[in-house]
Amino acid sequence: MKLGYLKAIAISAVGLFAVATGAQAIEQVVATVNGEPILESQLQRVMGKRANTESNRRAAVDKIIDDMLVQKAIKESGVKVNPAQVDQIVRNIAAQNGLTYGQLLDALDYQGISLSQFKANISNQIMMAEVRNRSIGKSVDVSREQVEELSQKMLQQAKASGNPKAVTATQYKVRHILLKLNPLLNDEQAKAQLNQVRTDIQTGKTTFAEAAKNYSKDYLSGANGGDLGFAFPENYVPEFAKVVKTTKQGTISAPFKTEFGWHILEVTDTRQGDMTDVAYRQKAYETLVNEQLREYSKDWVKALRKGAEIKYLTK
Repeated sequence: MKLGYLKAIAISAVGLFAVATGAQAIEQVVATVNGEPILESQLQRVMGKRANTESNRRAAVDKIIDDMLVQKAIKESGVKVNPAQVDQIVRNIAAQNGLTYGQLLDALDYQGISLSQFKANISNQIMMAEVRNRSIGKSVDVSREQVEELSQKMLQQAKASGNPKAVTATQYKVRHILLKLNPLLNDEQAKAQLNQVRTDIQTGKTTFAEAAKNYSKDYLSGANGGDLGFAFPENYVPEFAKVVKTTKQGTISAPFKTEFGWHILEVTDTRQGDMTDVAYRQKAYETLVNEQLREYSKDWVKALRKGAEIKYLTK
């Protein structure tokens, strides 16, 4: 009796092992996305009743990959939809269709759609549009070499056609004093110190050149009295460029902050400079960016795939 009982357990164990082995065989990994596995069972669910051909399997795997990447992008985006924005869109839809808000609700009810479902659909569309735009924007990648190559090609073509467009723009001769933040110098202290230096220069206690040598942490220009020479504003970071263009020649700006620290600057001279090469580089950059935007806009999931590590494993 006891022997028979043990035999039954042994047979059951063999059966369970066989089932487990079979399940393990079915649950093989067919692909990975950023290290996350896609299983054979997932693939089979997506394929449904379609023939188990290589092309059908690849199409099913690609669909799973795309879905995983979209969900990952949604999660990482942190996009939040403002309910007030959704309410306004609902009212706009009613107005555009010549309906009152109440009539729109009646129309939805007639189609078996609740207001909450309608708003949820609008929210999802807004969220997906934002995630799509962010994903496309992050994937645009234009190298300096590509820009230079295309800009030279465009300029040579313009010269060959006998119609090169010369572009001139204002160059500014600027000198500045930079204070960099550190554990002993915070924003408030740096700003106050530069205000004092500015006052000392304006009252004749010191000159800009002397103050630059004594205080500026841009040691290269500081040794030259803070002089940065002639340059187009576009050569500087946006915050610096803005102050350059808005500061009257011969006056000293109020302290302002950039990614490098706190500055004061003075525009000492201006001139017209040849900006043709710069203009063609900008045109080339815009052309390359727009080409990529158009390409990714056709299928924005391609943008997601570009930044993902995808591995297809053989059957």
